[in-house]
Amino acid sequence: MNVYDFKVKNSKKEEVSLSEYKGKVLLIVNTATECGLTPQYEGLEALYKKYKDKGFEILDFPCNQFLNQAPGTDEEISKFCALNYGTTFPRFAKIDVNGEKADPLYVWLKDQAPNDKGDADSLEFEKKVEALKPVEKAGDIKWNFGKFLIDKNGDIYERYSPGYKPDQLEEDIEKLLANNI
Repeated sequence: MNVYDFKVKNSKKEEVSLSEYKGKVLLIVNTATECGLTPQYEGLEALYKKYKDKGFEILDFPCNQFLNQAPGTDEEISKFCALNYGTTFPRFAKIDVNGEKADPLYVWLKDQAPNDKGDADSLEFEKKVEALKPVEKAGDIKWNFGKFLIDKNGDIYERYSPGYKPDQLEEDIEKLLANNI
């Protein structure tokens, strides 16, 4: 099993098979529009513009599970992101990433990569959010902007802490794009 075995809903509630992204490097991110990390949209869009023509895609999954920081409809979220951050990468329907109603894609992602990669800054951020919303289950997504980097074969390469900045992913993205396996 890999990421291509999953189907998700786009922001218009239409079913999309992730097999449409076969052979591409993917960055899957749970996002929010009213979070202290929301400015990461700028960094994500910069990555997307730099690498999209080389086989890179960002898949944005808004999630309202962290202090209700992704309010609004899918359409409102899309408009906000386009207007405020100029995002052009694919955005999907709002989902749950933790708990009983967690989307099956995220259940699988967390099972395959239960631990975040982070640096001192992102680990410090995690300590702060743990005080706001403790993780209920090992492997759960800790906050908005958790990131999963997927290789061209649909397998997880790495999971990154929410506080890990998008530009810190460039080396790994370039490595995966250069890999023709």
